Amino acid sequence: MRQPENGGVAAELWHVLLDEGFIFVIGTTMRALLERRQPLDDWAQFASSWNMLGPDTYLAGRGRQRRRRHAVFLASFDGPIERAPHQPHFQSLQYNRLQGDIERWFEPVLPAVEDSNSLRAILEFSRDFFTALAPATATWRIELHQFRIEARAGEPGEPTPEGVHRDGVDYVLVLLVDRHNIAQGTTTIHGEDGRELGHFTLTAPLDAALVDDTRVFHGVTAVTPLDPTQPAYRDVLVATFRATAA
Repeated sequence: MRQPENGGVAAELWHVLLDEGFIFVIGTTMRALLERRQPLDDWAQFASSWNMLGPDTYLAGRGRQRRRRHAVFLASFDGPIERAPHQPHFQSLQYNRLQGDIERWFEPVLPAVEDSNSLRAILEFSRDFFTALAPATATWRIELHQFRIEARAGEPGEPTPEGVHRDGVDYVLVLLVDRHNIAQGTTTIHGEDGRELGHFTLTAPLDAALVDDTRVFHGVTAVTPLDPTQPAYRDVLVATFRATAA
Protein backbone atom coordinates (compact mmCIF):
# COMPACT_ATOMS: atom_id res chain seq x y z
CA MET A 1 0.00 0.00 0.00
CA ARG A 2 1.06 3.57 -0.55
CA GLN A 3 -0.29 6.86 0.66
CA PRO A 4 -2.06 9.18 -1.81
CA GLU A 5 0.21 11.64 -3.53
CA ASN A 6 0.49 15.14 -2.02
CA GLY A 7 -0.11 13.85 1.53
CA GLY A 8 -2.13 16.18 3.73
CA VAL A 9 -5.86 15.65 4.07
CA ALA A 10 -5.98 12.84 1.50
CA ALA A 11 -3.37 10.89 3.45
CA GLU A 12 -5.30 11.39 6.70
CA LEU A 13 -8.48 10.09 5.09
CA TRP A 14 -6.54 7.19 3.60
CA HIS A 15 -5.34 6.13 7.06
CA VAL A 16 -8.86 6.27 8.49
CA LEU A 17 -10.28 4.15 5.68
CA LEU A 18 -7.41 1.71 6.06
CA ASP A 19 -8.03 1.41 9.80
CA GLU A 20 -11.83 1.53 9.94
CA GLY A 21 -13.01 0.30 6.54
CA PHE A 22 -15.08 3.45 5.94
CA ILE A 23 -14.97 7.22 6.29
CA PHE A 24 -17.36 10.17 6.09
CA VAL A 25 -15.99 13.28 4.34
CA ILE A 26 -17.72 16.65 4.67
CA GLY A 27 -18.54 18.50 1.47
CA THR A 28 -16.07 21.38 1.93
CA THR A 29 -13.20 18.93 2.34
CA MET A 30 -14.36 16.85 -0.61
CA ARG A 31 -14.61 19.92 -2.83
CA ALA A 32 -11.03 20.90 -2.04
CA LEU A 33 -9.81 17.39 -2.85
CA LEU A 34 -11.73 17.25 -6.13
CA GLU A 35 -10.60 20.67 -7.28
CA ARG A 36 -7.01 19.47 -7.18
CA ARG A 37 -7.99 17.38 -10.23
CA GLN A 38 -10.48 19.56 -12.12
CA PRO A 39 -12.32 22.81 -11.44
CA LEU A 40 -15.93 22.21 -10.42
CA ASP A 41 -17.07 25.14 -12.54
CA ASP A 42 -19.87 23.08 -14.11
CA TRP A 43 -21.26 21.67 -10.85
CA ALA A 44 -24.67 23.38 -11.28
CA GLN A 45 -25.17 21.83 -14.72
CA PHE A 46 -23.86 18.48 -13.47
CA ALA A 47 -26.31 18.48 -10.54
CA SER A 48 -29.22 19.50 -12.77
CA SER A 49 -28.80 16.29 -14.80
CA TRP A 50 -30.50 14.44 -11.92
CA ASN A 51 -33.73 16.02 -13.22
CA MET A 52 -33.37 13.85 -16.33
CA LEU A 53 -33.11 10.37 -14.82
CA GLY A 54 -35.30 7.50 -15.96
CA PRO A 55 -37.48 5.33 -13.70
CA ASP A 56 -36.04 2.21 -12.10
CA THR A 57 -38.50 -0.28 -13.55
CA TYR A 58 -37.02 -3.22 -11.63
CA LEU A 59 -38.44 -2.12 -8.29
CA ALA A 60 -41.86 -3.55 -9.11
CA GLY A 61 -44.58 -1.56 -7.32
CA ARG A 62 -41.95 0.73 -5.83
CA GLY A 63 -40.37 1.69 -9.15
CA ARG A 64 -41.65 5.27 -9.01
CA GLN A 65 -39.60 5.92 -5.89
CA ARG A 66 -36.20 5.52 -7.56
CA ARG A 67 -34.84 7.04 -10.76
CA ARG A 68 -31.39 6.35 -12.16
CA ARG A 69 -28.87 6.30 -14.98
CA HIS A 70 -25.89 3.97 -15.28
CA ALA A 71 -22.52 3.77 -17.01
CA VAL A 72 -19.35 1.68 -16.89
CA PHE A 73 -15.83 3.10 -17.10
CA LEU A 74 -12.39 1.49 -17.21
CA ALA A 75 -9.43 3.20 -15.57
CA SER A 76 -5.77 2.22 -15.43
CA PHE A 77 -3.78 3.44 -12.44
CA ASP A 78 -1.91 6.07 -14.47
CA GLY A 79 -3.84 6.39 -17.71
CA PRO A 80 -7.09 7.81 -19.04
CA ILE A 81 -10.51 6.95 -17.66
CA GLU A 82 -12.56 5.69 -20.59
CA ARG A 83 -16.22 4.82 -20.92
CA ALA A 84 -17.09 1.25 -21.85
CA PRO A 85 -19.98 0.28 -24.14
CA HIS A 86 -23.37 0.49 -22.45
CA GLN A 87 -24.15 -2.72 -20.59
CA PRO A 88 -26.42 -4.09 -17.86
CA HIS A 89 -25.84 -3.85 -14.14
CA PHE A 90 -25.56 -7.31 -12.57
CA GLN A 91 -25.31 -8.46 -8.96
CA SER A 92 -25.58 -11.99 -7.65
CA LEU A 93 -28.15 -12.97 -5.04
CA GLN A 94 -25.25 -13.17 -2.60
CA TYR A 95 -25.02 -9.37 -2.70
CA ASN A 96 -28.55 -8.35 -3.65
CA ARG A 97 -31.29 -10.53 -2.16
CA LEU A 98 -33.99 -8.38 -3.76
CA GLN A 99 -32.79 -8.10 -7.36
CA GLY A 100 -29.87 -10.48 -7.69
CA ASP A 101 -29.02 -12.82 -10.58
CA ILE A 102 -30.71 -10.67 -13.23
CA GLU A 103 -29.29 -8.29 -15.81
CA ARG A 104 -30.74 -4.85 -15.16
CA TRP A 105 -30.62 -2.35 -18.00
CA PHE A 106 -30.91 1.33 -17.10
CA GLU A 107 -30.85 4.44 -19.23
CA PRO A 108 -27.25 5.50 -19.90
CA VAL A 109 -25.48 8.41 -18.28
CA LEU A 110 -25.73 11.35 -20.67
CA PRO A 111 -22.66 12.45 -22.69
CA ALA A 112 -22.75 15.91 -21.10
CA VAL A 113 -22.40 14.28 -17.67
CA GLU A 114 -19.63 11.97 -18.87
CA ASP A 115 -17.66 14.92 -20.27
CA SER A 116 -18.18 17.26 -17.31
CA ASN A 117 -15.29 18.53 -15.23
CA SER A 118 -17.23 17.56 -12.10
CA LEU A 119 -17.47 13.90 -13.02
CA ARG A 120 -13.88 13.77 -14.23
CA ALA A 121 -12.70 15.21 -10.92
CA ILE A 122 -14.75 12.66 -8.97
CA LEU A 123 -13.48 9.70 -10.99
CA GLU A 124 -9.85 10.83 -10.99
CA PHE A 125 -9.80 11.47 -7.25
CA SER A 126 -11.49 8.14 -6.49
CA ARG A 127 -9.21 6.19 -8.84
CA ASP A 128 -6.08 7.70 -7.27
CA PHE A 129 -7.36 7.31 -3.71
CA PHE A 130 -8.39 3.67 -4.07
CA THR A 131 -5.26 2.78 -6.05
CA ALA A 132 -3.21 3.95 -3.07
CA LEU A 133 -4.98 1.22 -1.07
CA ALA A 134 -4.53 -1.40 -3.80
CA PRO A 135 -1.40 -0.41 -5.76
CA ALA A 136 -1.15 -3.77 -7.53
CA THR A 137 -4.37 -2.98 -9.42
CA ALA A 138 -3.70 -2.57 -13.14
CA THR A 139 -7.23 -1.61 -14.14
CA TRP A 140 -10.39 -0.60 -12.31
CA ARG A 141 -13.87 -1.40 -13.53
CA ILE A 142 -16.01 1.52 -12.38
CA GLU A 143 -19.79 1.35 -12.33
CA LEU A 144 -21.42 4.75 -12.08
CA HIS A 145 -24.97 5.20 -10.81
CA GLN A 146 -26.98 8.40 -10.70
CA PHE A 147 -29.80 7.87 -8.18
CA ARG A 148 -32.80 9.96 -7.24
CA ILE A 149 -34.83 8.57 -4.34
CA GLU A 150 -38.31 10.11 -4.18
CA ALA A 151 -40.58 10.27 -1.14
CA ARG A 152 -44.29 11.03 -0.84
CA ALA A 153 -46.87 11.23 1.91
CA GLY A 154 -47.30 7.76 3.34
CA GLU A 155 -44.74 6.43 0.85
CA PRO A 156 -41.14 6.72 2.14
CA GLY A 157 -38.28 6.55 -0.35
CA GLU A 158 -35.86 3.64 0.07
CA PRO A 159 -32.24 4.36 -0.89
CA THR A 160 -31.28 0.72 -0.21
CA PRO A 161 -34.41 -1.43 -0.60
CA GLU A 162 -32.19 -4.53 -0.43
CA GLY A 163 -31.33 -3.63 3.17
CA VAL A 164 -27.88 -3.57 4.76
CA HIS A 165 -25.59 -5.06 2.15
CA ARG A 166 -22.31 -5.17 0.31
CA ASP A 167 -22.06 -4.43 -3.42
CA GLY A 168 -19.63 -7.21 -4.34
CA VAL A 169 -16.84 -4.83 -5.36
CA ASP A 170 -13.66 -3.52 -3.74
CA TYR A 171 -14.48 0.11 -2.91
CA VAL A 172 -17.50 2.39 -3.04
CA LEU A 173 -17.88 6.16 -3.21
CA VAL A 174 -21.27 7.64 -2.29
CA LEU A 175 -21.49 11.38 -3.00
CA LEU A 176 -24.47 13.57 -2.15
CA VAL A 177 -25.54 15.85 -4.99
CA ASP A 178 -28.68 17.31 -3.43
CA ARG A 179 -31.45 16.61 -0.95
CA HIS A 180 -34.72 18.50 -1.01
CA ASN A 181 -37.56 18.51 1.51
CA ILE A 182 -36.60 15.21 3.18
CA ALA A 183 -35.84 13.88 6.63
CA GLN A 184 -33.64 10.93 7.58
CA GLY A 185 -31.56 9.08 4.99
CA THR A 186 -28.92 8.04 7.53
CA THR A 187 -26.08 5.82 6.34
CA THR A 188 -25.19 2.97 8.69
CA ILE A 189 -22.02 0.88 8.53
CA HIS A 190 -21.93 -2.68 9.87
CA GLY A 191 -19.38 -5.39 10.51
CA GLU A 192 -19.54 -9.01 9.37
CA ASP A 193 -21.45 -9.88 12.55
CA GLY A 194 -24.11 -7.21 11.90
CA ARG A 195 -22.83 -4.92 14.64
CA GLU A 196 -23.17 -1.22 13.78
CA LEU A 197 -19.75 0.39 13.42
CA GLY A 198 -20.88 3.93 12.69
CA HIS A 199 -23.53 6.13 11.16
CA PHE A 200 -23.78 9.55 9.52
CA THR A 201 -26.15 11.52 7.30
CA LEU A 202 -25.14 13.10 4.02
CA THR A 203 -26.76 16.53 4.25
CA ALA A 204 -24.79 18.99 2.09
CA PRO A 205 -23.70 18.79 -1.55
CA LEU A 206 -20.43 16.85 -1.90
CA ASP A 207 -20.75 15.17 1.51
CA ALA A 208 -19.32 11.73 0.80
CA ALA A 209 -18.80 8.24 2.15
CA LEU A 210 -15.81 6.12 1.11
CA VAL A 211 -16.27 2.43 1.89
CA ASP A 212 -14.11 -0.70 1.72
CA ASP A 213 -16.78 -3.08 0.42
CA THR A 214 -14.67 -6.16 1.20
CA ARG A 215 -14.68 -5.35 4.91
CA VAL A 216 -17.97 -3.68 5.87
CA PHE A 217 -21.67 -3.62 5.02
CA HIS A 218 -23.70 -0.45 4.48
CA GLY A 219 -27.32 0.66 4.28
CA VAL A 220 -29.36 3.86 4.26
CA THR A 221 -32.58 4.50 6.18
CA ALA A 222 -35.75 5.50 4.31
CA VAL A 223 -36.39 9.17 3.57
CA THR A 224 -39.67 10.92 4.29
CA PRO A 225 -40.99 14.29 3.08
CA LEU A 226 -40.87 17.23 5.45
CA ASP A 227 -43.75 18.85 3.56
CA PRO A 228 -45.83 16.10 1.90
CA THR A 229 -47.42 18.61 -0.49
CA GLN A 230 -44.04 19.39 -2.13
CA PRO A 231 -41.54 17.29 -4.12
CA ALA A 232 -39.11 15.43 -1.86
CA TYR A 233 -35.98 13.64 -3.06
CA ARG A 234 -32.39 12.58 -2.35
CA ASP A 235 -29.88 12.76 -5.23
CA VAL A 236 -26.65 10.78 -4.96
CA LEU A 237 -23.85 9.61 -7.20
CA VAL A 238 -22.51 6.12 -6.46
CA ALA A 239 -19.29 4.87 -8.03
CA THR A 240 -18.14 1.32 -7.35
CA PHE A 241 -14.57 0.20 -8.04
CA ARG A 242 -13.59 -3.41 -8.75
CA ALA A 243 -10.06 -4.48 -9.64
CA THR A 244 -9.85 -6.45 -12.88
CA ALA A 245 -7.19 -8.85 -14.12
CA ALA A 246 -4.19 -7.21 -15.76
